Amino acid sequence: MLLSDLLSSHFSPSLSISLPPSSSGRDHIYTVDTETANGDEIFFSKKMTWKSRQADVDTCRMKGKHKDECHNFIKVLLQQNGDTLFVCGTNAFNPSCRTYKMDSLEALGEEISGMARCPYDAKHANVALFADGKLYSATVTDFLAIDAVIYRSLGDSPTLRTVKHDSKWLKEPYFVQAVNYGDFIYFFFREIAMEYNTMGKVVFPRVARVCKNDRGGSPRVLEKQWTSFLKSRLNCSIPGDSHFYFNILQAVTDVIHINGRDVVMATFSTPYNSIPGSAVCAYDMAEVARAFTGRFKEQKSPDSTWTPFPEERVPKPRPGSCAGTPSMERYKVSNEFPDDTLNFIKMHPLMDEAVPSIAHRPWFLKTMVRYRLTRIVVDNEAGPHRNHTVVFLGSEKGIILKFLAKMNKGFLNDSLFLEELNVYNPDKCSIDGVEDKRIIGMQIDSKSNALWVAFTSCVVKVPLSRCERHGRCKKSCIASRDPYCGWVSEGALKRGEITRKARLLHV
Repeated sequence: MLLSDLLSSHFSPSLSISLPPSSSGRDHIYTVDTETANGDEIFFSKKMTWKSRQADVDTCRMKGKHKDECHNFIKVLLQQNGDTLFVCGTNAFNPSCRTYKMDSLEALGEEISGMARCPYDAKHANVALFADGKLYSATVTDFLAIDAVIYRSLGDSPTLRTVKHDSKWLKEPYFVQAVNYGDFIYFFFREIAMEYNTMGKVVFPRVARVCKNDRGGSPRVLEKQWTSFLKSRLNCSIPGDSHFYFNILQAVTDVIHINGRDVVMATFSTPYNSIPGSAVCAYDMAEVARAFTGRFKEQKSPDSTWTPFPEERVPKPRPGSCAGTPSMERYKVSNEFPDDTLNFIKMHPLMDEAVPSIAHRPWFLKTMVRYRLTRIVVDNEAGPHRNHTVVFLGSEKGIILKFLAKMNKGFLNDSLFLEELNVYNPDKCSIDGVEDKRIIGMQIDSKSNALWVAFTSCVVKVPLSRCERHGRCKKSCIASRDPYCGWVSEGALKRGEITRKARLLHV
């Protein structure tokens, strides 16, 4: 397992990772062997140092940044192929990328620019993934963080980006997740909703998509820009006469196959100046795709209300479609699209209808509590027969909620709360007495039966199960319904071993 400032955002406290006190994860990447770790601590086995050049540091300071900001914070760390890693860092506000050997962390080739692949500031959110040898990234492209972009680079396809400085396309987005699914790359983010600009800065959760085979527009329209970019609102709300919306998108899972459906699950919260509350909503990817086949939204004048665009006036071929698909056989590549189609998508990237959550309500809801839920991971192969789904929800107070997602009569209905875990370890994670209990990342490690949890100053390892709390009480074990725990009777065969007496097992 590799750890860096980035990966700490992807990863009781029975086991914690110790890093040099002076490093705080910046300027370094660490390799940790989690499977052979024993005891209360594990230590890195390899460390790669990548510090910013002094000239970059001097320029960073000259532009008014504090010395603690003028380091190389690793913000992109991806497995590029079977044996190489692609790494990007802020590099003292001059982002840069490199390729490394995965086993030795030895650099391969020269540095390349990190612009549009990595943010300048470590505090800015970004996402990135490789698909078919091409890098898809979402970040900001400039020192002042004014130009937000969804960008494709590397590989054998043309470099493409979203339209620059166009609030209809992106308006101060906070990127949360990128997903490779079917013919598309989906981006999940939150942004200021331009369709509600008369009400101030209203934030909406979004999902956007681009075609993987997009090659940009014609020399006249959308050249070197996406021809397939569309976005829609994500609806996570409590239904009623007046819906109560959870609009602050916090985290999104990758696509999970549950109960015969491909879904993503996401955590949402209320704004920080309102009643504290959190919700978890699930979205069927078929419904996400369907939202992009519906009506477009338009604003006829700068001060007018946004309304649905009349379907009969939408040009043909349909804007936002992928070239070369069965419905677009006439157009093999996107730069053959007529100007009417390209001009339309340039002005109308927003869909009218929101993507509904499954069952049209949150799967889980928590309001009027002292913390908001900010992270989510799902194990949909839990238990000895790998047929259970367990959901872990992380919070801003170091607390994790664990659920068994039941699906007897539908999707994720009648789910069962299993336990609450306080995983923050002040002895390992506090710095000079200052405690930051925000969980900034979680990752399941099935091989070691553990959940890695990241805070700003440490990474801790939490067992997926705490079966020992049931002791020798069979009723307590069975009543817990925890799929990670099982009671084995005397003489039963379990994982190739004959048990000598009834006992509790981690499964």
